[in-house]
Amino acid sequence: MAADARQLDMLFETILSRKAGDPASSYTAKLVAGGAALCARKLGEEAVETVVAALTDDNEALVSESADLLYHWLVLLAERGVEPSAVYAELERREGRSGIDEKASRGAGQ
Repeated sequence: MAADARQLDMLFETILSRKAGDPASSYTAKLVAGGAALCARKLGEEAVETVVAALTDDNEALVSESADLLYHWLVLLAERGVEPSAVYAELERREGRSGIDEKASRGAGQ
């Protein structure tokens, strides 16, 4: 299979299958057992590592950190019971709108 966005859905299904596993033997289960706070903190760490990689000339590092970021994003969604399709639907809702207009529609402070 060609690598594309379907990989995210397949990874999410794998995460769902592992989230109730033994935290001693599954990193996914360990993250989920730590709750939203741990999952969000790890997502934030990966976001920073992705930014750092983006500021270098190392595209391999950027690709690797981006994969880590997406994994941790999906773990957080799974922990919160949010399907990626909800995010996809939100992106579709925003399609064709200016980013400036979209941000303005959310109101002050968002």
